[in-house]
Parts: sequence; structure tokens; C-alpha cells
Amino acid sequence: MQIIPVIDIKNSLVVHAKRGERQHYQPIQSALTSSADPADIVQALLELYPFEQIYIADIDAIQENGSHFEYIENLCAQFNQTQFWLDCGIKQMNHRALHAANIRPIIGSENMDHLISYKAVSYACASRHVLSLDFSATENLGTQELFETARYWPDDTICMSLSHVGNEQGVDVKRLCEVMQLNELRKIPSRLYAAGGVRNIQDCIQLKEMGMAGALIATALHNKTISADDIKRLYAAVS
Repeated sequence: MQIIPVIDIKNSLVVHAKRGERQHYQPIQSALTSSADPADIVQALLELYPFEQIYIADIDAIQENGSHFEYIENLCAQFNQTQFWLDCGIKQMNHRALHAANIRPIIGSENMDHLISYKAVSYACASRHVLSLDFSATENLGTQELFETARYWPDDTICMSLSHVGNEQGVDVKRLCEVMQLNELRKIPSRLYAAGGVRNIQDCIQLKEMGMAGALIATALHNKTISADDIKRLYAAVS
């Protein structure tokens, strides 16, 4: 069971993602640092715990309102011992993030209108991407084939419950179970990661017991509901 911190960047600052309502995201108020600068946030997270991966969402790029890609590339070079999972609204097979150093690209289902587009992007990066299955409160976001079969899933797949993000209401167990059932039909099951609603280390333990490979977390780290000692105990229990 792995904890992967999440950083959402909008207007060059780290913001507090909440319920997927991106137009309302405000600069983060973190107990780890007084800064909302992305580099300072990464530093603060790594001082909390030496995470192997950090997830970055470029909100402006996802909303097609500019991009922080060059800045993120520099950030990855600065923290070159950490692998960055990057969601930047990838839609085309020639996107720079598919081959950038120290970046593992996220393909969000919400950005894929057709299965053929997804397959083309997957082929372009030799399937080294992470798939994010994006759910709103009421619907699957993106091409429906990705939600009907796990055949097209890569080695790592995120169940992204956007309506649960940032509001500390607990994980979307029903949705996770549905994704797990599909995954069990895959010849080699994908490693599954839960995103949205993790409140504390007890939620992480629940996810571990369900068979999740990891969880994407922001709020619980920034408000110190999950501490470094909690993470150490979780990882010790896993080993």
C-alpha cells in the first residue's frame, strides 16, 4: 500500500482541489509550509516523508487555459530522486509529457472522447502511462469502453472519484469495488490506486485490506491528519 501525494497547480500556485470544481480552487493553506509555491510544497512533502512518487495535476492545462509544463520539467529536474506522475490533459500522441524525463504521464479518461484516441496515446508512450478512470458524482467521464472492460488498462490504474476529492467525506467504496470487479477479469490485474476522500490512516488501512496498491492524497497530508509516523506504521505493516 503506497501513499502518493497530490499537487494541483493553477495560476502557478498549488491549490486546494475540492469536489472537482476547478473554477473554484483556491491557493492551498498547508500546515506543512506557509508557501503555495509548487517547489516549496514538494520540498515540504519530502521533508514529511521521502515519497517515491508525487502526482501533479496541471489544472490550467487540463482546462486548456495555458500550461505549466516547462516549470514542471524544471521541478522534476530539481527533485530528480522522485518520480512525478503528471496529469496535464493529454489528448494527443505527440504530447511532450509522454517522453519527458522523470515524468510518468497520466491519461485521464475525461480527456479521451474515443477509444481509438486512447489507444494511440497509449501506443505512443509504449504503455508506460497511468490511466485515470475519472468519475463525477453521477457519471463516468470519457470514452465508455474504458469503464466497461479492463482490457485496455495499463499496469497502473487510478479510480478518481472527483466528487470525493478534498471534502474529507471518506473514500468511494462502492465505486472502488466496481472497478476491482472489472480488474479481476483482466489476465494480469492492474495495480489500482484510490483517489478522493482519504481522511486518515484508517482509510488507508481500509484501502489496503481491499487490495488497493495505493492512494492519492492531498488534504490529509496538508492538515496533518496523516503524519509521518502514520505512514511509517502503514508501510511497516505492508512489509
